[in-house]
Amino acid sequence: MQLFIGGACAGKRDLVTARFPNAIWYRVDDAGLGGWQSVWGRRSSLVITGWPGWLEHALIAEPDDDRLRARLVMALDALVDAERDSRLEAVLILPEMGRGIVPMATADRRLRDLAGWLAQDAAARAEAVWYVRHGLARRL
Repeated sequence: MQLFIGGACAGKRDLVTARFPNAIWYRVDDAGLGGWQSVWGRRSSLVITGWPGWLEHALIAEPDDDRLRARLVMALDALVDAERDSRLEAVLILPEMGRGIVPMATADRRLRDLAGWLAQDAAARAEAVWYVRHGLARRL
């Protein structure tokens, strides 16, 4: 798995598009965590985006952060297993929300915390993590 992380409008999509021109793109906020399985024909790489929208909806539906994080970990593990079985690349594009001012609203802080945990859990499973800023990527 490859992980591209950076702030808004940092150039993540352009870099991933250039590196994976034939990839299938999937927005997790449109169809949920498991929906990628129905679109990934295992003939090309899979790029998964749309995490902030999914996280916002998930936080409303699930009050327990630990259960929600466990669901994310299970989804990441399933993705790693599918990637290994297919010998194709999965690519995650995640927002970097940890820099800047900590929000006052509880819901906004939960979103920031969950996005941080998702980034940590994805990075722990990724073969490569790329931090993107100003259209430049640096491998961490």
